[in-house]
Amino acid sequence: MNPTEKEIEDILKILDDFTDRGESRLKINTADDQPEGQVERLYHLGRCDVGSPWAKGQAFDVLETKDNK
Repeated sequence: MNPTEKEIEDILKILDDFTDRGESRLKINTADDQPEGQVERLYHLGRCDVGSPWAKGQAFDVLETKDNK
């Protein structure tokens, strides 16, 4: 399958926008069941915690205080 000129331009725009924001890492996943043009951006504080319970605020080993019950 050869990409169309528009598809190539769309990818280049994504990359340009990403670098313009000063981001240092990029991972792209594609899905046939995702609506065309839909983008999901995840942010995390480390390099290996995306999707982890800690990153989602569901860490089991965090001590509860009266502020974060």
